[in-house]
Amino acid sequence: MLGQKIYPFLLAAYRWYLLTPERSLNEAYQSALKIKELEDKHFNSQKICPDSAMYSSSVMDYFYTELKKLLRNTQMRLTEFKASRWFSNESKQQAAAKTGIEYTTPVLVLEKLEFIDQVITKYTDDDLERDSTNLVPSPNIVAENQIITQLNRPILPVKSNDREPKRKTDTTGVLPRSILTTITRLQSELDPNSEQDVVKTFRQTQKRTIISIRFILLLIIIPLLTHQIAKAVFVGPLVEHFRSAEAVEVFLNAEMEEEALVELQRFEERIKFENLITNAPTLSPEVLERQMKEKAQEIAEEFWSQSSNAIKNVFADIFSVAAFIWLLFISKSSISVLKDFLDHIVYGLSDSAKAFIIILFTDVFVGFHSPHGWEVILEGLSRHWGLPANRDFIFLFIATFPVILDTIFKYWIFRYLNRISPSAVATYHNMNE
Repeated sequence: MLGQKIYPFLLAAYRWYLLTPERSLNEAYQSALKIKELEDKHFNSQKICPDSAMYSSSVMDYFYTELKKLLRNTQMRLTEFKASRWFSNESKQQAAAKTGIEYTTPVLVLEKLEFIDQVITKYTDDDLERDSTNLVPSPNIVAENQIITQLNRPILPVKSNDREPKRKTDTTGVLPRSILTTITRLQSELDPNSEQDVVKTFRQTQKRTIISIRFILLLIIIPLLTHQIAKAVFVGPLVEHFRSAEAVEVFLNAEMEEEALVELQRFEERIKFENLITNAPTLSPEVLERQMKEKAQEIAEEFWSQSSNAIKNVFADIFSVAAFIWLLFISKSSISVLKDFLDHIVYGLSDSAKAFIIILFTDVFVGFHSPHGWEVILEGLSRHWGLPANRDFIFLFIATFPVILDTIFKYWIFRYLNRISPSAVATYHNMNE
């Protein structure tokens, strides 16, 4: 009995062992296909390098990371394929045939190996290292881009021959830095290839701007379209089907009911007031009751529609958030381009502009008048989802969240902005005083 139970597991393990060459070859082939897909989609069917397409340094870093990962997987699977094929012989192939395993024909194996060789032979470790260094901007790029690149560049480990402390004569040059900078700028202007570098840099910046603006528009338009389409096509009919006017209460919460009562009371007072100022005959109780009943039915239909709309908004917002997350998940390269674009805009502002934006942001969200704005936002969200506006929760949120946000913002100014742009921090303090 024990042998009968163990036999299927041993047979499955043996089949897995016999299929190792084909499995390794297929995985290597799939990795090569992914590399080919990157080349066809982003680099005009050419080798993955900055010369094949105009991308920023952040995007090229992303592509090189994916390329190294795929090349490493391809090489490992090819090594596994060769080793498993070396241990394979005719007797094992006959045993595989008895277990129902059919190997890929030699022609297909040769075709896959030839395709893998065509893809991976274009890349070597030296090529990847050389292409990675090409991502650093040339001396002809504007000084602002040079500063941003230096700030984003990772700190390299110190070499053994550089661990000796530098003397002051080493750190301080013989000539002032401004003179050396001027000489470097003149050399770049006299360089015959400087015009080509400027054009190439402009094209990269233009493509980065187009990609960033398009991605920002997609982040706004796709969730809104998803909300409207889901609300009109899926959520709306389902809510109206399961929520009939006869079987469900009109009001979702007590605030809606109180609002309806106030509106009905104002309607009754307005009828009586109009009757008094126009010297019309006194309304009979029957006529007044009939008008009140018609108005009450109209108010009930209106609030029933508002309640149904609030329920639809809850489920439609879930679809919108899912679409937004899905868009972020599939747009990793666009996110890198957008980050580079925003860094270029933010660090390109003058010190006074940076200080102005900081003061405007802090005054709106954490300033003296910000509690009124947060109260309006929270009440609007409550009405949007059909929830009662809990005053205790609103006051607690206003008392804690802006304070936390202000603390985080001050820490960001102290920790990062003070290191990146100390002059902007000084301007901010002067303007804030």
